[in-house]
Amino acid sequence: MLIKSFITSKKFQNFIATLIVFNGIILGLATSKTVVQEYSFVLTLIDNIIIAIFTIEIILRIYVHRLSFFKDPWSLFDFFVVAISLVPANEGLSILRVLRVLRLFRLLTVIPQMRTIIGALLGVIPGIASVSMVLMLFFYVFAIMATNLYAQTFPQWFGTLGQSMYTLFQVMTLESWSMGIARPIMEIHPYAWIFFVIYILIVTFIMVNLFIGLIVDAIFTIKGEQQEEKSKELKEIEELKKQVEELKQLLLKKRDYDNT
Repeated sequence: MLIKSFITSKKFQNFIATLIVFNGIILGLATSKTVVQEYSFVLTLIDNIIIAIFTIEIILRIYVHRLSFFKDPWSLFDFFVVAISLVPANEGLSILRVLRVLRLFRLLTVIPQMRTIIGALLGVIPGIASVSMVLMLFFYVFAIMATNLYAQTFPQWFGTLGQSMYTLFQVMTLESWSMGIARPIMEIHPYAWIFFVIYILIVTFIMVNLFIGLIVDAIFTIKGEQQEEKSKELKEIEELKKQVEELKQLLLKKRDYDNT
């Protein structure tokens, strides 16, 4: 089908990807009051043209794929993003104007490498959930310990369990944990460094890096599967070539035999 070959062609996909990037630039410019005051009409016109192209693309994809379009999660995501753009963003639905920036996430559906990363993230959700439970357990235990140890002397950081968890979250990110939190505490509690060093070693350097390990492992697994599929396809193509060559040889032999 001509329409199917058109919308699945690499040139069309590159055009849509370029359009998404250009749309992102327009949305960024629209946040500047000076630019909006001077070029409001132009920005609105370009935005409407881009929405029209996206809408036509979605209509063509629905026409080609029919019901299978609505069975594909990526296609549903594209449909949802474009549908939001078509709803008028008046005062009562001003949130929709903000949600229009979701159009940029369409790059995830257009660029295969990005889809691989998202697929890896979705694939490791069970593993991430397990690591998160272990991380929360350590987080909770250390928060209770910190509250009991430092609530009296540093109530602004460890006065309650909630404050302790927030402070330890800051320490986990390594943001001003030494000069901003640990060293002031060590002036009153000299051995507090033991608590913070053990906490950082377990929570930051071990548990958090497990998340990265899970994601990287999933990406390599997906890439390996893709390479296996490509190798299978190449083998099938080679076998077809051999069969065609054998058939060609048989036909040549038959022609020679008929000529004799």
